[in-house]
Amino acid sequence: MLTHVVSFKFKPETTAEQAAQLEAGLRGLPAGISESREFRVGRDVVRSERSYDLALVSGFDDLAAMQRYQVHPAHQEVVALVKALCAGVVAVDFNE
Repeated sequence: MLTHVVSFKFKPETTAEQAAQLEAGLRGLPAGISESREFRVGRDVVRSERSYDLALVSGFDDLAAMQRYQVHPAHQEVVALVKALCAGVVAVDFNE
């Protein structure tokens, strides 16, 4: 299984409502994209200097499945929201 981990750092001007909108958008992705086998989303609770604000951990059968997920129109809608609201995004993808 391929595990896809993404962390999001909100722009300073991102409102709580906008952050909630992004979180809801991420949570809604598995319903419309059959490639995901695991999908978890959560907000940071530690709030240290090195913390990001929101993260997702998702699992796919293989790299090809993740690549299909990435180009799916529902995912692309969320990507547009990420670009509007986030100052930074980091990701790591690994096989288990």
